[in-house]
Amino acid sequence: MIDQNRVALVALHFITGIGDYTIRQLVSYCGSAEKVFKTPKGKLLKIPGVGPVIAETITKGSSFEKAEKEIKRAEKESVEIIFYLDKKYPSRLKHIPDAPAMLYVKGNVDFENPKTVGIVGTRQATAYGKEQVEKLVEGLVPHGVLIVSGLAYGIDIQAHKQALKNNLPTIGVMGSGIDVIYPATHKETAHKMLEHGGLVTENPFGTKPDAHNFPERNRIIAGLSDALVVVEAAEKGGALITAEIANGYNKDVFAFPGSIGVTYSAGCNNLIKTNKAHLISSVKDLEYIMNWEAAKTTRQKKVTSFSLDGYTEEEKIILTLLLKKSPVMIDELSWKSNLPVSQLASVLLGLEFNGAVKSLPGKMYALSR
Repeated sequence: MIDQNRVALVALHFITGIGDYTIRQLVSYCGSAEKVFKTPKGKLLKIPGVGPVIAETITKGSSFEKAEKEIKRAEKESVEIIFYLDKKYPSRLKHIPDAPAMLYVKGNVDFENPKTVGIVGTRQATAYGKEQVEKLVEGLVPHGVLIVSGLAYGIDIQAHKQALKNNLPTIGVMGSGIDVIYPATHKETAHKMLEHGGLVTENPFGTKPDAHNFPERNRIIAGLSDALVVVEAAEKGGALITAEIANGYNKDVFAFPGSIGVTYSAGCNNLIKTNKAHLISSVKDLEYIMNWEAAKTTRQKKVTSFSLDGYTEEEKIILTLLLKKSPVMIDELSWKSNLPVSQLASVLLGLEFNGAVKSLPGKMYALSR
């Protein structure tokens, strides 16, 4: 028997004009997705973001039949539909306001891999760009990272192929339905990725790879990445959009420099010049900024005793989390503590002044005692 609340969640996604934020608002105000469709039109209109057209469509419940078919098809094709309320929903996306409320996932995907690196770039990759991807992925092997990219031509597919070659898990975030591999020439690689990683999209079955889907797709790549590396990019393009989003998410962005005057180096050089990306020439630069080597050393140290007396409730929450695991990225601290990053940063600053915690490269924090 199909879970009606899950059917209701999918049904909300099939209502034209409802975005991810509005879906969260509706579920929050009504108590569950199923209750949204049982709420009178008058009450729905009082919910922020809900107008007469949306309210009318919800009360009709016409999207339920389509939702049931979608769920049955997902089961038939071994596709998992994950909602933002599920435990399996990627923790790295939980604190992002515009993260997708629903994901289609196929393969053997571990969203909670301790380290993730997004690799993006131009579709017109040069021999230089492909070489940098090869060296970078090879250098990341000791860290067992999850490689995230967009399955597109050029840098993206090179990142996926090198991940498979080096036995690293890799996720392809798609701008189409999970059943529509684009470009079609990458079907073989996509199939191999299902065994050691997988495919992810927010789009329903049958969604074509229309241009407007890709900027939306880019926010998922940025959100899933601890570090985002731009290998080659022109002055404008999807890779730069992803970098901009990643900066907005408080992620570390890296860019390989290129020769002056070369088309697909201009974007990377501008990112570095405007301080929107760290310059990277080898994996060592990424390791240093992300503090990955230091993180290994810190984890080996055992915390003996630590008194929480004299701290505020918010400070106690943060310190308790750091006692369990240290160091921790600020994003992880944010969603585990349920504190917005802006508020959390203020709490962490106070703890730093008191000598209780210390900040490390890569936006990580650890106990200083």
